[in-house]
Amino acid sequence: MKKNNLKKSFLIVVLTLVIGLVAACGDDNSNKGSSTGEQKDGEVAMGGTLKVGLSANAKTFDPIKYTGVYESQVMRQIADTLVVYNKDLSEIIPSLATEWKVSDDMLVYTFKLREGVKFQPGKYQDGREMTAEDVKYSLERSAKESAMNRLSGVTEVKVLSDYELEIHLATPNAALLAMLTDAGNIIIPKEEVEGWGDNFSDHFIGTGPFQLKEWKKDQEVQFVRHENYWGETPNIDKLTMKFISDQNMMTNALRSGDIDIAMDVKGQNREIIKQDNNLELLTNAGLSIVYLDLNNKVGPTADVRVREAIYKATNVEEIISGVNQWGGGDVSYLPLPPGSWGYDKSLIGLVPTYDPAAAKKLLAEAGYPDGFQTEIYVSEARVPYATIFQSQLKENLNIDVEIKVLEWGTYSDTVAKGKAPMNIGGWTWYPDPYFFLYQLYHTKQVGALGNGKGYSNPEVDALLDRAVSETVVQEERAALYQEALKLILADVPRIELEATQTVAGVNKKVQGFNVSADNSVQIVHPNGTNVSISK
Repeated sequence: MKKNNLKKSFLIVVLTLVIGLVAACGDDNSNKGSSTGEQKDGEVAMGGTLKVGLSANAKTFDPIKYTGVYESQVMRQIADTLVVYNKDLSEIIPSLATEWKVSDDMLVYTFKLREGVKFQPGKYQDGREMTAEDVKYSLERSAKESAMNRLSGVTEVKVLSDYELEIHLATPNAALLAMLTDAGNIIIPKEEVEGWGDNFSDHFIGTGPFQLKEWKKDQEVQFVRHENYWGETPNIDKLTMKFISDQNMMTNALRSGDIDIAMDVKGQNREIIKQDNNLELLTNAGLSIVYLDLNNKVGPTADVRVREAIYKATNVEEIISGVNQWGGGDVSYLPLPPGSWGYDKSLIGLVPTYDPAAAKKLLAEAGYPDGFQTEIYVSEARVPYATIFQSQLKENLNIDVEIKVLEWGTYSDTVAKGKAPMNIGGWTWYPDPYFFLYQLYHTKQVGALGNGKGYSNPEVDALLDRAVSETVVQEERAALYQEALKLILADVPRIELEATQTVAGVNKKVQGFNVSADNSVQIVHPNGTNVSISK
């Protein structure tokens, strides 16, 4: 691509998102390449069925409706985005788009598309070629209807030819390329979406390496190889993803051979897998955090004094060490994972410290000297965090916390609508702070899952907007994000709990699988991944 110096500088900055600490936080078995299997002399096993266990159920595979990483782990097997990250998330590389350039004012991105890409056949099209019209339809649909605002700021996608298009922005956004890697911005055929209507999710079609064969709700998703896939032919014939929320059941399924890969392994099951000679535990410091949201708009926690009192009454280290007795997570301190280039250790001093006496005084000043009753909403995987938190608040502030355990769809809907007094959530995305701070703290995200707590601060909004529109220099953007973090920490909108490792237990007969820092499940990927399984 021919570009002037400004465009070159822009792409160098945007495409070089360094995860400085990702390699430093793993254990002794940290993602040392991949599971190797038993093949000899570089031989790659072909055929067979790979079975993957996911730790939570999926509600939808419609890209504008999905809210959980578990859903995206399925969707990415079936569909593709314009661009993707490479293996270590340090660079954005081509996928459906082969090249791109950026206008001097950063308002127009021009993409050239890969030719000969075929959709999987469905009821309303026979596996036709993907064109720029499909990209326009998919991205404009996301920009207008995404439940998580996964393509905010896009005003128009203009088709120049079958294989060239422009994405127009209302204001400059230095995070656009990273946004386009999100599963919410995958490319899908209009006729299948409109033909199936609300049932499109059940008949999901894309351009990816595998085609949806059957979705057994609450149980598993079955795939077959997409024979007209544009990329490298998948080594495996079939893929099955099973939803197993119980950690012990997940580990037992891995040990018995019912699954070949177990995602999100936690607790003592880490040690069980390490001790099994047929298995490996792969870990990555990751880009995942766990947090405890406090409702900023209604109830006692609408008062910042109550929020600060609860934070000071919460022994975060006790929670994290209790939940991670066998490793897997550390205290996060900040609303960013340590692997993000916006993380600044010097801000840790602004985080409320554990001080039950000061917490009682604050709560009394806020008008609750005898505590109160409230609820905390969690998915099943977060119950251990909630249980320790519940005990601490009862002991330190006489606050009675009822734990409400919900399946993912109900949980995400309840939290997004601001109906949870408290909730424990997790967030996994990319190294760019935009995906953590804008999505979780900007006023425009109130009503979406990330900001169901209802946090709103005009000064923070302004800083978050400037960080993507004013400069493309990473150091300058980081400084703006750090100023926003200072204001956010002062408002005490939530309690920062854990920086979580990305973990998978893998049968040694699996070849070529790596744990990605963004918790995506990569089976066949443009970054060179093509998993196989020995007989």
